[in-house]
Amino acid sequence: MTSRELPHSPAPESSPDAAEGVGFSGAAAGAEAGAAAGASAGASPELSRLVNSVIWPGFVGTTVPAWLDAALRNGLAGVVYFSHNIDPDVPGQVAALSAAIREANPSAVVGVDEEGGNVTRLQSRDGSTVPGAAVLGALDDAAVTEAAGRAIGRLCREAGVNLAIAPVADVNTNPLNPVIGVRAFGATTDLVSKHTAAAVAGIQSVGVGACAKHFPGHGDTVADSHMDVARVDLTLAQLRRDHLPPFQAAVDAGVAAVMTAHIIVPELGEAPSTLNPRAAALLRGMGFNGLLVTDALDMAAVRATVGPGEGAVLALLAGSDLLCVGNPLNAYTTGRDDQSCYLEVHSALMSAVSSGRLPVSVLQGAAARVAAFAQWSTAAARAGSAAADGGNASDGGNASDGGNASDGGKASDGNASAGSNVDVDSPDWIAVAAKACQVDQGAGTLPLPDAVVTLVDARTGHNMAAGPTDNFLAAALLDHFQVNALSASSLNAENLSDLVSTEESLGEPVLVLVDSLMSHDQQATLAQVASVAPHAICINAGLVPASRKASGTALTTIHCHGFSQVTAQAVTTLLTLSQL
Repeated sequence: MTSRELPHSPAPESSPDAAEGVGFSGAAAGAEAGAAAGASAGASPELSRLVNSVIWPGFVGTTVPAWLDAALRNGLAGVVYFSHNIDPDVPGQVAALSAAIREANPSAVVGVDEEGGNVTRLQSRDGSTVPGAAVLGALDDAAVTEAAGRAIGRLCREAGVNLAIAPVADVNTNPLNPVIGVRAFGATTDLVSKHTAAAVAGIQSVGVGACAKHFPGHGDTVADSHMDVARVDLTLAQLRRDHLPPFQAAVDAGVAAVMTAHIIVPELGEAPSTLNPRAAALLRGMGFNGLLVTDALDMAAVRATVGPGEGAVLALLAGSDLLCVGNPLNAYTTGRDDQSCYLEVHSALMSAVSSGRLPVSVLQGAAARVAAFAQWSTAAARAGSAAADGGNASDGGNASDGGNASDGGKASDGNASAGSNVDVDSPDWIAVAAKACQVDQGAGTLPLPDAVVTLVDARTGHNMAAGPTDNFLAAALLDHFQVNALSASSLNAENLSDLVSTEESLGEPVLVLVDSLMSHDQQATLAQVASVAPHAICINAGLVPASRKASGTALTTIHCHGFSQVTAQAVTTLLTLSQL
């Protein structure tokens, strides 16, 4: 089932001040921060409910807070999960949370950023068991990418999530891009288009909606819209040629939703695309009739310019349907509780309707598309459940034959993809990730000896979309080695001297983990280590540079295209030459 089967409702043709369309007699200028969730003083319940129906907030906790329950019962569109909403120590917690949300609002849209690889919420503590986009692009087998989409869809479905905020359809043409990178399938339009369509098909085949992002393409930016206003200094012709085709591929594959980007495309105007009617018109002109979702309104490109409340108004006027409020625990929202974040948007929309800036017909059209997605989701979930035979895929395995791939095992009766000889009916994701790894041979040799491994973590900071994570490589290595973990910041003359004796005297291997070979700091750490431990091995979890040389050193380098549980296990497999 695709979004094209939805009964899409056009926005009613009514005047900007057609308040009687929702039966209200006048809205207040705004809600107090402590007002009861879902109602503004002086506004009719009908209008408050209509406003709620396009708001998609985050919340704090692993159960439904009282304000959220009240808002859901008053028509709130749904929620977005973040890592802090997930308790992996309590089996079934997320599914129970989703059930409680749907008890309050049976039509709730429950979404999560679940891309596989670096960006996961459902598996954030231990890392994703599904390879990320860059791994799949490097392997370049559409059938495997579709299987990965199915695995992501199953993770979502079992958690009660009906909208996966994936796949990333951006073409990462700028190697300095700070926020996309290995989240993209690659740097070429045809490659990304092929795998975007495959991922959409896989996710939606199990009854979960896919949401392609970040329209009209975040791949050629050098700023992170979480932290700043990002620009794409391309002509519209260049954008159409290089960055729009993956979104067209998603539309052609029947994608249920598309997420906007807070990026400025000069030929479309100086407003970020989320707030720009010309950007939405560009997407609709590509034949997309589904749900248009904003990227988080708490990101700096909106928050630091017009603010989340005004951003919500402008996004609806620009053509968006569902307003993603954002993560209330982000560093830049600290001090504002989850209810306040929601009320800021609710109040701004109520005031905009009251002033006549926001026509009720715009709200009605957006709400109709949200409701249409919910209707599609219910039917798609039934179809997806009917297609499955009851297997367990919560760990990324394929359940079509009842097998469980949590330990990398493969079912004997699966079908192999002709492109990469991967069993796409029951993929061994560790083997898939290992197959995608690229090794630049230097002085270091494989496999590693059975000894203590020194692991130097040279990474600096973290991708805002992925968030901070544990060192999954250290955890994977512990299954085979004793591990001495060091951070780059702790490297000094004494530690470097120890590395000399470690490698030469004791025969103990040295690994250096990086996630950007474009980073001067990470290059400096590599050079430091290489000067005293020339047989060290570089583990590059970032993009593969065109030169394929690690900081100009002769270090053996394993390019693993991302950092997650499954890539860490794949790297460990290569380091030990374990049987795949």
